Amino acid sequence: MLNVSDLEKNGRPELLTIAQSMDLDKNGTFGGLRKEEMVLRIVHGFQNSQGLRGSGILELMHDGYGFLRQNGLKAGPGDIYVSQSQTRRFGLRSGDTVLGQVRAPRGGERYFGLVRVDKINDLDPNEAKLRPAFEDLTPIFPNEKIILETGPDNLTTRMIDVFAPIGKGQRGLIVAPPKAGKTTILKEIAAGTAENHPEILIMVVLIGERPEEVTDMRRSINGEVYASTFDESVEDQWRLADMSLERAKRLTESGKDVLLLMDSITRATRACNLALPSSGRTLSGGIDPVALYPPKKFFGAARNVEFGGSLTIIANCLIDTGSRMDEVIYEEFKGTGNMELHLERRLAEKRIFPAIDIGRSSTRREELFYDDTTTQQILLLRRMVGLLGGDSVNGNDVTATLLERLKERPTNADFLTNLARDATRNKSR
Repeated sequence: MLNVSDLEKNGRPELLTIAQSMDLDKNGTFGGLRKEEMVLRIVHGFQNSQGLRGSGILELMHDGYGFLRQNGLKAGPGDIYVSQSQTRRFGLRSGDTVLGQVRAPRGGERYFGLVRVDKINDLDPNEAKLRPAFEDLTPIFPNEKIILETGPDNLTTRMIDVFAPIGKGQRGLIVAPPKAGKTTILKEIAAGTAENHPEILIMVVLIGERPEEVTDMRRSINGEVYASTFDESVEDQWRLADMSLERAKRLTESGKDVLLLMDSITRATRACNLALPSSGRTLSGGIDPVALYPPKKFFGAARNVEFGGSLTIIANCLIDTGSRMDEVIYEEFKGTGNMELHLERRLAEKRIFPAIDIGRSSTRREELFYDDTTTQQILLLRRMVGLLGGDSVNGNDVTATLLERLKERPTNADFLTNLARDATRNKSR
């Protein structure tokens, strides 16, 4: 049975090979066709329409019909049309992964058409109807830590585990100036999660990013990467951000744990500010108050669900860019998360990485991740950092000192145990 979605993933050389095996290139002109035309010819060459299947991530339109997107949530000629009657019959929602029988375009049609629904998010269609709505899920505090530590030499994830731990369902901001290493930290978080928590599905959403950064992220991340580069329209940038959130919500409804990493919430808000119709009101920096609501809804979707499933969102937030709008965006999002990781420009300029501002980085209710002994060890470490001057003004030497101490110990547990032991010895003296 031919899967149209798998066919779309092939490059032109592979499609030409398939066409030649089906004897569709008799006059030798097949290789000169556009890719979408090559796919269409191969599909039409499959005489038995019963053998055509396709899948994709559903995007619903305002009129109730939708399309199964193939190319990283972006609209394209290979999308599959889903009728309004099918979306109503099966209770389909934006972000659903739908698999079913399709037919080739005919007459003046532009898209493949979905004929029968076989699976919705890997579930039977009748079973998928019974899933709860995301808004009806009960949010609770994160109580299961995502362990990022992978080895003694990866100091970035070790520092995060100690000073700003991430739990399943966390809503976190990485607050950073330009060139402080925020994108690298996102990659380290993704790598640590993939190694220690294979049950977590990793999604990376890049908004307004450079094309080469997108390629690097796709090659580095063991997960799904959805990207809209800076040269695309702001409408497409915000649509991709919104669709990626819907995809994450559908997975959470199914009881799965999802980690969504966004770079950055600042650029997404800027895109939303330009994409939405103006309300006639303007805040300082030129941002419309209405434009803040959709990004806040995006960020606020992160939650730990009471009876299974979680959506963890870690987003970069830019500061010190010289833009008043960026400062307003940060002020609006400050305090909405339950975890903040601050990066310090002075540390980055000294080439001290990770450039984490220890004094300002923290996680709310982090005691839920630890037993009593570890909690006391973390409190002791925090007190020591405070005594050494661990703030954003005097904390550069503290961060460098702690990095050296971490290098001396193979694990964080060993580091905390020896720290408590040294403190006890000093007291006895």
